[in-house]
Amino acid sequence: METKSVAIDGPAGAGKSTIARKAAQRLGLIYVDTGALYRSVGLFALKNGVDSRDEQGVTALLPEINIEMKYGNDGAQRMLLNSEDVTDDIRSPEASVYASGVAVMASVRDFLLSTQRDMALKYDVIMDGRDIGTIVLPHAGLKVFLTADPVVRADRRYRELREKNVDTTLEAVLNEITERDKKDSEREVAPLKAADDAIILDTTALDLDGSVNALCELIAKRFGL
Repeated sequence: METKSVAIDGPAGAGKSTIARKAAQRLGLIYVDTGALYRSVGLFALKNGVDSRDEQGVTALLPEINIEMKYGNDGAQRMLLNSEDVTDDIRSPEASVYASGVAVMASVRDFLLSTQRDMALKYDVIMDGRDIGTIVLPHAGLKVFLTADPVVRADRRYRELREKNVDTTLEAVLNEITERDKKDSEREVAPLKAADDAIILDTTALDLDGSVNALCELIAKRFGL
C-alpha cells in the first residue's frame, strides 16, 4: 500500500514543528522534523569549533556524524547525535544560527536527503522543513506552506525559549528570525519557497489549537481520513 506523505514548509518560527507534531499525533502519522537533522549537523560543527560558513570544514566532519531519529510511546521525536540525545541542545540560539549556515551547503543537504526520503517510503509521515515540497518530497500527497507574520513568529519563539529558561530578548529573537528569513529565501541551494502546488496556511490570527485543526482538516480532506 502506498504511504501517505504530507510536506510542510515555511519560515523560522512559523510553528511548523509543534503544529505538525500535534497533527501527526491526532491522525496517527509519523512526524519527521527535518530541521532537527540540520540542527544536529550544525551542533556538531559548533562543538568541534568549525565555523558555520566553512563549507570545506563542515564537509570534512560529515563522515564522523551519525544521526538517529527515535520515537517514544507518545510519538515525540528524539534526536541522537553519535548516540547522545541532543533534542534540547539543538534548539539553542547558537544551534539555530549554525543550522541556517550548514543548510545552504550542498554537501550537507546531499548527506541528509536519503534519510528524509527513506522515512517517507517506510511510513505515513508529516515532514516539515524548508524545501520538503520542492526538493525532498516533490511528489508528496499534500504540500502545505505554513507561515505567519514575522512579529508573531518572533513572539511565539521567544515564549518557547523563555519556557526553556533560555536567556534572550524578543528583539534578539525577531532580529534572528528576520535574518534567517533573508538567508533561507536567498540561498542558492534549495531556497525557502512555497511549492507551486502547495496550499498556503497563514496562522497569524490562529492560536495553536486553531492551527492544528486547520492542518488536520487539510490532511483529512486530501487523504479521506
